[in-house]
Amino acid sequence: MGLTRSKKPHLRPLLLLVLIWLSQCLSLDLIPYKPQITAWDLEGKVTATTFCLEQPRCVFDEHASANDTIWLVVAFSNASRDFQNPQTPAKIPTSPQLLTDGHYMTLPLSLDQLPCEDLTGGSGGVPVLRVGNDFGCNQEPYCNAPLPSQGPFSVKFLLMDASGPPKAETKWSNPIYLHQGKAPSSIDTWPGRRSGCMIVITSILSALAGLLLLAFLAASTVRL
Repeated sequence: MGLTRSKKPHLRPLLLLVLIWLSQCLSLDLIPYKPQITAWDLEGKVTATTFCLEQPRCVFDEHASANDTIWLVVAFSNASRDFQNPQTPAKIPTSPQLLTDGHYMTLPLSLDQLPCEDLTGGSGGVPVLRVGNDFGCNQEPYCNAPLPSQGPFSVKFLLMDASGPPKAETKWSNPIYLHQGKAPSSIDTWPGRRSGCMIVITSILSALAGLLLLAFLAASTVRL
């Protein structure tokens, strides 16, 4: 009596999806560009809820077409390794998912918004992207909401087709830490922490005040 092989046709669609996913991942171009905080000397380029990145100008010119979109992926640094590139626009993670999944995508840009020309001398100003700058965000899907903690955060840029899978991506940035304000109770107001210059200035002002008081008393005595 011969052995009969069990057929499992239901596994074929799953295997086909895996092969498609692998082919898409292998065909994704990795651009040797690492996002970073802008080198321009700007006030508040890193705050408690925002940070300024340099714009990825001339980075995607050889990879993008007019209908493609360049997205910024923002993730907690310890969750960046778990991020999986969405294969369709419907799978793009939104800003509320940062607190649940550890990542989201925002600031969609087209290629014509990132020209190679330097706009610092014109009306365009310094070419930066301020992450977390939309303080009026009311849970819109891809709004640029203020960041909820000090981080650290890691970011990368992802190039996506209008209706299909990603086409190219950059490297992840180095960890980015936001500024953290001090609690009022942690501020040390003890005079002993003052610098030497402050002590000298305080002493001089006190001596001058004493001399003025003596002069006033002497003048009053003479008049009497």
